[in-house]
Order: sequence, then structure tokens, then C-alpha cells
Amino acid sequence: MATKHIHCSFDLPPGFALNDRYYVEQRLGRGWEGEVYKVVEKDTGIERAAKLFFPHRNHRNTAARRYAIKLHKLRDCKILIQYINQEIVPYQDDQIRMLISEYVEGELLTDFINRQRGRVLPLFESIHLLHALAAGVAEIHLSREYHGDLHGDNVIVRRFGLGFEVKLIDMFHWGTPSRANIAEDVCNLVRIFYDALGGAARYQKMKPQAKAICCGLKRSIILSKFPTAAHLRDHIESIHWD
Repeated sequence: MATKHIHCSFDLPPGFALNDRYYVEQRLGRGWEGEVYKVVEKDTGIERAAKLFFPHRNHRNTAARRYAIKLHKLRDCKILIQYINQEIVPYQDDQIRMLISEYVEGELLTDFINRQRGRVLPLFESIHLLHALAAGVAEIHLSREYHGDLHGDNVIVRRFGLGFEVKLIDMFHWGTPSRANIAEDVCNLVRIFYDALGGAARYQKMKPQAKAICCGLKRSIILSKFPTAAHLRDHIESIHWD
């Protein structure tokens, strides 16, 4: 069916019915290719996440299909949400593709950091966060895949004591994985760590252990030390603390 509207937002209100199977509870986020909502399954009351793709970003269902296939391929990676199914939702004059996945409790990493004093994380907390992320992304790389768009708004975090439970969302799903894709993930992990510690404004006062990871954000140095997320994970596990 031809698309008659270029949707830039669906803005579904709470209570909006999707195929009479799910009810919208709230919008969780909006990206380039669509919007994500927290929904409730009508028959069971189970909370799910529903990603609705803008039709002009999902020509012939290419984006949604590749995203679903990628999530299914990586279903054993604990850092990723679990794909459930796809459905078609009538909306205005269009047929919207909706991808249903598990709903994960937590908050976006960006919001979590902004709630902290000075909008920064202490070094040891940042190290624990980076380790959780690097370990999870290493599993993705081991499966010969990549994320492709790692930043604070694509990480859901829950804190447990000294550790963090993290989940990644909005994976980039175009193209064949390559060494460049892996390198980009590694550099983005380091950037998340750098920003969590306060970024450029605090870099000079960072501990040597932190600077040894950040490498002044110089890509060539980062990748010579950490060619994969596994190398970064192993480095963190072997840091010597004075």
C-alpha cells in the first residue's frame, strides 16, 4: 500500500490500542527510523516494548526485518533485549510495522548520569559501568556482529550495588560487519567512559588508570591498545590500583 504521509512522529497517547492486543502506556523514545513505546499486553498484563517504524524509513520492510533478524541472531547476548515478533498496525492511511520485544526496567544512561552530583560518575563506578558494557559488546563481536551506534541514549542502565546491569537498544543493522564496525564500537565505548567521567573539562585531573583507557580520545591509540571490546574488557580486569 502506498504511503500517503511522511510521519515524523506518531505521538500515540496513553491507552491507545494497537491491534486490540496492546495498549500504549508511554513513549520511551524517538529515533531516526521510528518511535519506541512501553505497551501492555491486553490479555496478560505483561509489559512489552513496541518499536513503530516510520514507513519512509522502512521501505519494503527492510529496516524492521533486518533489525528483527539481527536481534534473533544475537538472542543469547545478555546485553541485548529479546525480540518477540512483528505485527502490522493500521495507522491513518498507512500500514505501520511494529516490532515487539521485551520491556527492560531502567533508565537511559544519559539521564542516569545527569542525575548524579556534578553530572559525572566517580572513577570506580565508571569502571564498573565500562566493564559491563565492554563484556556485553564483546559477546556481540564474538558472534561476528556489531552495535554501530553506542552512546548514552542507546544504553539502558540499572544499578546494583557496585555493579551495573546494562541493555543496549537501537542497534545499527545495515551492511556486513567489518573490522571498521568493530573499531567504531570500541571507540564509542571509550567515549561513553570519557563522558561519564566529565569529558574534556575534567580530563587533566583524571587518574592515570582512566587516562590509560581514554587515550585522549585519539582513535589510533585507542585501537592499538584495544582492537576489540574483549581487549578492553581484559584490560579493565587487569588494572593495577595503587
